Amino acid sequence: MRGRVPVATGLAAAVLLLPMTSAQADPKPTIAQAQAKLKTLNSKADKIVDDYNAANEKWKKAKKKYDSVNDDYEKQYSKVDVLRQTVVSIAVNTYQTGDVSMLGGVFYGSDPESALSGMAALDQLSQGRAKQLAEYEAAIQGLKDKRDQQKAAYDDANETKSDLSKKKADAEKLVKDQKALLKRLGAYNVGNTNSAGITYTGSASGNALTALQFAYKQVGKPYQYGATGPGSWDCSGLVQAAWGAAGVSLPRTTYEMWSWGANRRVSTSKLEPGDLLFHPGFGHVGIYAGGGKVVHAPQTGDVVKVVSLSAYGGLAGAVRP
Repeated sequence: MRGRVPVATGLAAAVLLLPMTSAQADPKPTIAQAQAKLKTLNSKADKIVDDYNAANEKWKKAKKKYDSVNDDYEKQYSKVDVLRQTVVSIAVNTYQTGDVSMLGGVFYGSDPESALSGMAALDQLSQGRAKQLAEYEAAIQGLKDKRDQQKAAYDDANETKSDLSKKKADAEKLVKDQKALLKRLGAYNVGNTNSAGITYTGSASGNALTALQFAYKQVGKPYQYGATGPGSWDCSGLVQAAWGAAGVSLPRTTYEMWSWGANRRVSTSKLEPGDLLFHPGFGHVGIYAGGGKVVHAPQTGDVVKVVSLSAYGGLAGAVRP
């Protein structure tokens, strides 16, 4: 019969027209799955954050070097400019009736290469002015050297900044995923950037006491990758600042801290307050507070806190600053 739709075809069409049900949509991860994924992300976080911190430190050093070289270049350029005026006066006095324009590249050009190539023309000038000319020639050569150093430092800084941008992108993606899972689990702690912390009442003494008093005053402030205070911290930023308050200069990253402490390592069975405690892999560090307690900045979605050694996690080693 005309107009009749075969049963199979009709059922297929009906299925296509039905709205998607929850059974057909991708199911949301269970609490257990979210926790498992978060654990995986957290295990990756230490390395990614430390890579970012290392790249950031390298960038800051490269930029500082470039700024220093650039400053030296500007000073050398000013010196050359003053000497250039002296040489111009020499030329004018010596060749009062001659054509000084042929020396324009030497006297007025900003390019040290041109100036050096034109120095041969100055041989015609009075030998009595040799000292001024030699000084000028040396300054031009110095300017060229400074310019080359400037370019090398600038290129290095740019390359380092590019690497930093990539590390930052990696860290931000990881943090985004961590935050999403923590919020789903109802475990995201924004912290308080103005937290007054708590008072340290342990058995530390000397500079270890100062370091721990500082660290305890940061309790409650949020963890933030790459942060060095005062309102938020990452693990190595907190440790570096705490011991810095006690007059001890530590490197910025956890891996550097572990290397720095090569001759200061102590057995984890003989810990004293103030010792630096490292997780396996050396991507995380905290400060032993004594009495089986550790103060540290854990990870995204958490705050600076004091925990028991068992809650802190496995220990790969300890360093005594």
